Amino acid sequence: MKRTRPERRQGQAVVRGRLVPESTHDQRLLDRQGPADWVHMDPWRVLRIQAEFVEGFGQLAELPPAVTVFGSARTTDDSPDYQMGVALGRRLAEAGYAVITGGGPGAMEAGNKGAAEAGGISVGLGIELPFEQRMNDYVDLGIEFRYFFVRKTMFVKYSCGFITLPGGFGTLDELFEALTLVQTQKVTSFPVVLMGTEYWGGLIDWIKNTLLASGKISAQDLDLIHLTDDVEEAVNIIIESERLRSGISKEEKEVVESHRVEPQ
Repeated sequence: MKRTRPERRQGQAVVRGRLVPESTHDQRLLDRQGPADWVHMDPWRVLRIQAEFVEGFGQLAELPPAVTVFGSARTTDDSPDYQMGVALGRRLAEAGYAVITGGGPGAMEAGNKGAAEAGGISVGLGIELPFEQRMNDYVDLGIEFRYFFVRKTMFVKYSCGFITLPGGFGTLDELFEALTLVQTQKVTSFPVVLMGTEYWGGLIDWIKNTLLASGKISAQDLDLIHLTDDVEEAVNIIIESERLRSGISKEEKEVVESHRVEPQ
């Protein structure tokens, strides 16, 4: 009988059994309780954080234009959401985009699978968690991060847009962070697309009827969110945003697209 032991990825390393720590690097960084030895440890943590930035920048710098696909790790492979993720990843790859996900199972796997099967570049940016979540098998380039904020920087820096499939707290976290960055003009011409009108409809209604109605956001902030069930429409939103950012006409963009080499 195969022996099973606890296992966790820590950056580039894998630890098992007794070597698995009781907390993650993020937990230890953010925990201000306990002895004062953190005063001496935190300056050294900066070097590890710096190393993660250097590793991420070095690995991702030469990617072609990329789109990040978010969604729940709990999405089952027999669900409509999973099939939508596969179709989305495939269509993005066909349009010449690399597909970046969190590298895990569920909706993330679906996006990577669609891109890989279409011959595109499939990227996974994983994170150290208290429970193990392995990189899915469809990732061509996988990077494991210790710190969420480093990973989040990579998602934004190397993507020209976010497409969000149905998901939970982690998906909502990435969604609202992206919207905040666009709203505050920290990033520009960065489309945020929600796929699944039935799933996201209640959230959009709450944003309109509560946030907007009480003056917490402006009417134009609603334009930051694109809601659709159509994979082709979602990809076209990304393409159109890229065209506007590059400052070329629609006709010129069509010429570029006609000469783009399709993935093999």
